[in-house]
Amino acid sequence: MAFGKNARKEKHSFSCFSTTTIVVFVAFCLIGVWMMMSSSLVPAQRVTLLVMGSNSEVKEKSNGSQTFEESPGDLTDDAIKGDDSASIQKAEKTSENTDESAEESREQFGEVKKSEVSNSNNKDIEQMTANENKEVNENIIEKLDDKFGNWDNKMIDDGQAEKQDDAASESGNSQTKEENVKDLKLPESLPNGAGNELLKENQIEPGNWATQTTESKIEQADEVINHEKKSEKEPKELEKVDKEQSSGDAGYKYSWKVCNVSAGPDYIPCLDNEVAIRQLHSTGHYEHRERHCPEDPPTCLVPLPEGYKKPIKWPKSRDMIWYNNVPHTKLAIVKKHQNWLRVSGKYLTFPGGGTQFKNGALHYIDFIQEIVPDIAWGKHSRVVLDVGCGVASLGGFLFERDVLTMSFAPKDEHEAQVQLALERGIPAISAVMGTQRLPFPSVVFDIVHCARCRVPWHADGGRLLLELDRVLRPGGYFVWSATPVYQKLAEDVGIWKAMSALTKSMCWNLVEKKKDRVNAVGIAIYQKPTSNTCYELRRNQEPPLCEESDDPNAAWYVPLKSCMHKVPTGDGERERGTEWPEEWPQRLDKAPYWLNNERAGVYGKQAAMDFISDSEHWKRVVFKSYLNKMGIDWSSVRNVMDMKAVYGGFAAALAGKKLWVMNVVPIDSPDTLPIIYDRGLIGIHHDWCQSFSTYPRTYDLLHADHLFSKLKQRCPLVPVMAEIDRILRPGGSAIFRDKIETINELEGMVISMHWEVRFTYSQDQEGILRAQKTMWRPTSS
Repeated sequence: MAFGKNARKEKHSFSCFSTTTIVVFVAFCLIGVWMMMSSSLVPAQRVTLLVMGSNSEVKEKSNGSQTFEESPGDLTDDAIKGDDSASIQKAEKTSENTDESAEESREQFGEVKKSEVSNSNNKDIEQMTANENKEVNENIIEKLDDKFGNWDNKMIDDGQAEKQDDAASESGNSQTKEENVKDLKLPESLPNGAGNELLKENQIEPGNWATQTTESKIEQADEVINHEKKSEKEPKELEKVDKEQSSGDAGYKYSWKVCNVSAGPDYIPCLDNEVAIRQLHSTGHYEHRERHCPEDPPTCLVPLPEGYKKPIKWPKSRDMIWYNNVPHTKLAIVKKHQNWLRVSGKYLTFPGGGTQFKNGALHYIDFIQEIVPDIAWGKHSRVVLDVGCGVASLGGFLFERDVLTMSFAPKDEHEAQVQLALERGIPAISAVMGTQRLPFPSVVFDIVHCARCRVPWHADGGRLLLELDRVLRPGGYFVWSATPVYQKLAEDVGIWKAMSALTKSMCWNLVEKKKDRVNAVGIAIYQKPTSNTCYELRRNQEPPLCEESDDPNAAWYVPLKSCMHKVPTGDGERERGTEWPEEWPQRLDKAPYWLNNERAGVYGKQAAMDFISDSEHWKRVVFKSYLNKMGIDWSSVRNVMDMKAVYGGFAAALAGKKLWVMNVVPIDSPDTLPIIYDRGLIGIHHDWCQSFSTYPRTYDLLHADHLFSKLKQRCPLVPVMAEIDRILRPGGSAIFRDKIETINELEGMVISMHWEVRFTYSQDQEGILRAQKTMWRPTSS
């Protein structure tokens, strides 16, 4: 009997031990499954990232709808107290509501089987969960970075050399991810507290800053009225592109067609408006090369060239590009003896020559500094305007001297020259010196360069050279290496005499005129005066001084005039243009001397403090979010555009990367473009209700901070998104920051264009969307 009693005791003990073992085993299983489900909740194409706190969450959008969830990292301490098992229940609930992407992920990692656990065992799970919480967070982050970093853009293979570069880059990116994975926090993406004023446009005090709309008010009046009329027609415009209500994808779907135009894959709407060009009364002043935007901006998508490939990366792209991407070879024939470019099998190659430096741009660049040492490339001289740039080899090689060049030439004057420049990764726009001012502020370029650019500077009272005088900084240089400088033909001698008389009357000083024996060309270098003394002493007031009411900063559709603006003097005040900026690179981070605290900045602080706050804000955003946490392969990013620049803080934060940024200041935004140039950066005025003056597929990354909420009050967003698709390269990314309702609208459009939505984030009714363009094109035209 005793034996039987002991036997029952042992049996009872074994039963208790088995129950405990099973409970512990189930607990471990639940934790393991929860960890895998947390990782599997990241869809392959679209994710929503929340700010990582003590208890981090990654939640996908159910059925494509825009769904965001607050992260405990943004809540108060009281708000995050409670049962940690709720995290497991929330993860299970989220997994039940995921879309098809999550279904595929679950098939990979396995389905979760629901289990009932007693309250006592829940406490054990809570303790284990708390102990492992940090490890779980890091596991989620690592899976997220893998999703972003390994995305296949389905591009055509770039060749074996490009594969090796990509592999090396991927290796470097992988190491960076491992170093930063523990630091994944994103509050800087949409900063809390004191940083929020940098994102709130309604805090901009009206009247503090002029805009191009007000500065160019006479010329802008009709255009503004036209845009207001178009804005009234917005519902009708959206009906044309088949706007439909939908249960997902931000609430809208749009149908797109391929543009059926004679320009084909090279279509620039404002430069290829054949109807408007045929109606011109004259083309003697290159009116046919100027902007003539269609009344109704196109809502079609530009086709790809046959055989288009992912562009070659910088710096290789400076010397070679894919032939199929820009299949134009006329220049290789016409400029063969000048070494502009050559056809080399499946590539177009660029030997580095030009019309006036056929034996190499670097020698030409160094020769200029040799004859005028004060030019001091990359220190004293940082920002250059290259007129009639050809394929922009000068700008491409000036990068080696820390010089940023804005190159421009008319479309098709020499076949696809600007398109070739941009494909190479060199800043350029399609523009012409005709009847209107260039879209730049006054006195911002350190040097203006023209190498046999075929511009009749002396004609029409020197009107075109006077435009260069407007944009050239006092004390800046005009470098001219054309045949009249060194050849003795009758025509050249006559032009030199006319130029000598004109520049003398403009008070430009001929600093040096010298022959380059290597390239067999002559170079003349002029310097603009720094005071008005010479103007006042002229016997013959030709060209005349402009009237006081003529604003030299007005530059949007403003007709050229044959007059000259006075040099800024300040009259005791620190006026812009009275002093040379700091040497590069000091000028990048230092507020311009004239941006003093006696005036309010764009965001309402004292101007100099406003500038500093903006710079610090974008450094945080770029370094803590954009560079490492959005899944962008920055080794493939060369041509960048900030579609709504303010002080240029975004571009300044990227200054250490091997890329360049086109800072666009919209015409109805505060005119801060002079500040951007004083920092040693480049930019342009533009109206986003119109097409941008660039070829299709010319930018790798577009960035727009609070542009669209204001823009859609003036014009429909559908044509704007069609324009964004036009200028962005396949595989390139766009980062949109705006109010959440606008982000939802943009998301619907990019999804309808078959872009990949790679990142979304929201906080306090503000949102971020990062989308990546694909190779998709519509089948109908």
